[in-house]
Amino acid sequence: MTETTPQGNDQPANEQHGNESEIRDVIDRILAADAASAAKNASEQGRALALSEGGDGHTEADGEQFDLAERQALRRVSGLSTELEDMSEVEYRQLRLERVVLAGLWSEGTAEDAENSLRELAALAETAGSEVLDGLIQRRHLPDPATFLGKGKAEELRGIVAMTGADTVVVDSELAPSQRRALEDIVRVKVIDRTALILDIFAQHAQSREGRAQVELAQLEYLLPRLRGWGESMSRQAGGRAAGGEGIGSRGPGETKIELDRRRIRTRMAKLRREIAAMKPARETKRANRRRNRVPSVAIAGYTNAGKSSLLNRLTHAGVLVENALFATLDPTVRKSVTPDGIGYTLSDTVGFVRSLPTQLVEAFRSTLEEVADADVILHVVDVSHPDPEGQIAAVRAVLAEVEARQVPEIIVLNKADAADPVVVARLRQREPRSVVVSARTGEGIEELERAVSDAIPRPNVALDLLIPFTDGDVVSRLHSPDADIISETYEAEGTRLRVLVREDIADDLRRFAAEGSEDGQERAGA
Repeated sequence: MTETTPQGNDQPANEQHGNESEIRDVIDRILAADAASAAKNASEQGRALALSEGGDGHTEADGEQFDLAERQALRRVSGLSTELEDMSEVEYRQLRLERVVLAGLWSEGTAEDAENSLRELAALAETAGSEVLDGLIQRRHLPDPATFLGKGKAEELRGIVAMTGADTVVVDSELAPSQRRALEDIVRVKVIDRTALILDIFAQHAQSREGRAQVELAQLEYLLPRLRGWGESMSRQAGGRAAGGEGIGSRGPGETKIELDRRRIRTRMAKLRREIAAMKPARETKRANRRRNRVPSVAIAGYTNAGKSSLLNRLTHAGVLVENALFATLDPTVRKSVTPDGIGYTLSDTVGFVRSLPTQLVEAFRSTLEEVADADVILHVVDVSHPDPEGQIAAVRAVLAEVEARQVPEIIVLNKADAADPVVVARLRQREPRSVVVSARTGEGIEELERAVSDAIPRPNVALDLLIPFTDGDVVSRLHSPDADIISETYEAEGTRLRVLVREDIADDLRRFAAEGSEDGQERAGA
């Protein structure tokens, strides 16, 4: 009895000591990973190259930027995340900002193209609120059907994740559901693809009711084929006696939890489509009014973060949000502007484009992108300081072709010329003859751009010689609007004599005031 008592007391002590040792080992490993990541970040400070250096570069033309202050007030705070170090170690969590490792394939093009694509993915991750720790590229002709990356490269990725302490892997492509699950099983952390990352940014930045509905619809379309069940969530739904524990004789095929979720998603998608369809007439009515009044329309399109909103502010002082981030503005903005010679037109800013823009977003934002297809002129804004401006132009034109806007006349606006290489600017000007070099930040080239827009928009082309009685002053006032071009104006005893250029649709209404002796007056007298 005296010998068994100490043995019984020693065993629990040994077990307790072993548990404490395991806990310390896990904590030491987590702290070591954090220290290594901090050291790496300290030595490699700087933003992703797809984002411009030097801050947001606001000018007086951008206005007060109250929307930007509101967005920054909702920024994620570093150190408040509860992501896991490893999916199998649920008990030991770190409080931190989401940290990611990037992975991509080099299947075509040059190595520089693959690196630029990964840098753009890094910029997308930073815009979404993540901290990019590392990235890798695999040279491979086709993705692996099982894990996207090859077996060896997937194991290497797992080692990078463990070394850096990352909690998320972002793949620079759209993954099949089976590929994502298989890759998660290897790297032991959450895996998302490029499409999910872009959808997340859109969900953060959408402001209007229509924009939020469009983004939610795109997210549900992406989520539907990727639903997965865990454990009992895949079990059959049952009711009646089965729910009370009396399952014998009452079990049937029923409906699984995942089938129920899919049905709810389809119901929600149908409701969103009806809501978006109900919002469409309001936009079409405004567009029809502009067509009826024959107001020329100019649409600003281009790659994300190319400076579209800054250019809109510079041309119209609209004061829309400007931020050095990808997809900073999603909701279209329409403002009125006037050419240097007094012709009025509308200028509309649209959502930015990107390489491999998810088809779900193109379909969801189709009603918004119709502003581009219905425009008289497209200002295609290009970030000429970007490492691959030609790739940006090709990506934008691919999306314009999807929305049937390639037939619209296009002016290439080579923006950010103050930060660009003059050799690159000269190369693009030679490749794109109808181009203008500008800097929305400094105002360089804006006057030349305004003249190019003035020459490109539809202008009044019907010449009339009118004698308008003084009692019809409203007609004279109408002709003094930006819709007509007055060549000369004199006053006679019978009324106001005007030689004007007007558009064809209003010329018939004005021919009744044609002056005697003019060609229009002779035709009217003969009639």
